[in-house]
Amino acid sequence: MAFTSPRSPPVPPFVTLVLAILAETIGTTALQASQQFTRPLPSIIVVIGYAAAFYLLSLSLRTFPVGIAYALWSGLGIVFIAAIGFIVFGQRLDWPAVLGIGLILAGILVINVFSTTATH
Repeated sequence: MAFTSPRSPPVPPFVTLVLAILAETIGTTALQASQQFTRPLPSIIVVIGYAAAFYLLSLSLRTFPVGIAYALWSGLGIVFIAAIGFIVFGQRLDWPAVLGIGLILAGILVINVFSTTATH
């Protein structure tokens, strides 16, 4: 008797986009840790992270318009990398940078709450 598994449900569109954002964040964090590609393991993680990020982003384009997908991908990536830079690498931001990141978050909120272009 052959083993058959139940068909798994399709992945919700936002999950694919969130995974793309996480992969990009991991790749960018590893880019800092690679010290200009002089450390092999972080350098490999950069390549894998960015490859996964672009692949997953391309999958999310099946559902999202490119402008919305890229705005969410890049905007949340900026926010996450700024937080990781602060927490992990001790990088400080001045108030204009914090304000700008706050505006990015506000833009993401506006897209998700008010736009009918973004699929929920």
